[in-house]
Amino acid sequence: MTSAVAAAAASPGNSSGPSAGVGGLTAELRGFREVQRLAYECAEAVAAQLKPGVTEREAARMQREWLRERGVRDWFHLPFAWFGDRTAFVDFRIPLQFFPTNRRLEAGMPFILDMAPVYKGFTADIGYSGSLGPNPLQDRLLADLEAHRELILREVRERRPLREIYQDVDRLMVHQGYANRHRAYPFGVIAHKVDRVRERRWSPHLFGFGTQSLKGLASDAVHGHRDGWSPLWSPYRFSDHPPRPGLWAVEPHLGFRGTGAKFEEILVVTDSEDPEQSAFWLDDDLPHVRRWAEDK
Repeated sequence: MTSAVAAAAASPGNSSGPSAGVGGLTAELRGFREVQRLAYECAEAVAAQLKPGVTEREAARMQREWLRERGVRDWFHLPFAWFGDRTAFVDFRIPLQFFPTNRRLEAGMPFILDMAPVYKGFTADIGYSGSLGPNPLQDRLLADLEAHRELILREVRERRPLREIYQDVDRLMVHQGYANRHRAYPFGVIAHKVDRVRERRWSPHLFGFGTQSLKGLASDAVHGHRDGWSPLWSPYRFSDHPPRPGLWAVEPHLGFRGTGAKFEEILVVTDSEDPEQSAFWLDDDLPHVRRWAEDK
């Protein structure tokens, strides 16, 4: 992590935790919030344009084009789109299966849009779940994700080891009757660190991931290995350490009978001794959070 981002995370300038809102964030954190909001705005705009017959590849291209028109030139990873039972990663065995396919959207079908743009040097990684018309099952999954957001924040503030928090998320999913689908991601991650990325006029990508972002993640992995922590939040031993100060893109992903749902957003972790400032979600004005508030 760059020293500037570390300072922003360590001293959020937020006197009452996440509820303090826009004015309480440092310039660094406002930069990350801006790109996260831009990504969610893209997801909502693309979701509104989806119709029967659109393919995953077309939906991914719509996300790329929308963001490029607004100045995005680099990516942590290029946009993904998953339709139908692919929202639950049914039969996913190899990384290539995550990439968009010619699966066509149908009425009532669930979908997930996932994108990780870099804008003005700031990174976001978001996941947006929806359906083409009513889908009561996915609605239920989305509603039940609220408890996971609350659990993760509470236990990070308690400084529980990341591996133990992961296991508690697993247990909550089992209690709810769902399958853990983020375990299908590489290394089974529920989250990974994000950071500033040096802006370049031309930024290549490798296997769908921006090379600049990959270099940053690899650097964190090297330093973390030396100091006993990992930039990947997984169920494995290398994540058996307390939350590391910084910015984490967190994505609990539920699955049930071929339907999946998730959110993904940035969690800020600091070294503050004040519980509310020790960890907080970067932004509470996001589609899934607004949806939960409206349902109450």
